[in-house]
Amino acid sequence: MSKRIILGFALFGVILSMIACSSNSALSNEPIKATWIEPQMVGDTVSIPVSEVENNKIIHFKFGTQNGDIAFMAYKLGGEVYVRANVCPPCRSIGFSLQKDILVCDTCQTTFEAKTGEGIKGACVAFPKASIRYEIKNGNLAMKKAGLAVAYQNTIEPGWP
Repeated sequence: MSKRIILGFALFGVILSMIACSSNSALSNEPIKATWIEPQMVGDTVSIPVSEVENNKIIHFKFGTQNGDIAFMAYKLGGEVYVRANVCPPCRSIGFSLQKDILVCDTCQTTFEAKTGEGIKGACVAFPKASIRYEIKNGNLAMKKAGLAVAYQNTIEPGWP
């Protein structure tokens, strides 16, 4: 009988620890690091799979221009997908993480509102993250290269255009 009681308590402890671990990850305040992916390019359109954004929460991608590569991020927040320029000019970072509803620069830790791109706190707040219009076509976010270039240019200049 005592072996059953001990075994029961052990099983109960394992179940409680499993619940606690899964609850901690759901409540975690740790930033979600982005995953780099390769976009598809056809003509003047750059596309990324919606599934990559949904599966990874935040992704980064880049494409080449006459002046070099330019980088972008896409993330899902509150059921909506956002695409923004992925650059923090003063600290020269190309990389952001998503911490709940805040974008965090991976280099200088400056924070931005994920829904608006507006700066919150840090050395680089004067450089809001411009958004990019997209259409969903065949399971992909399709964006025009010209729109991406304009958003990137607007992000490397201080303030909103």
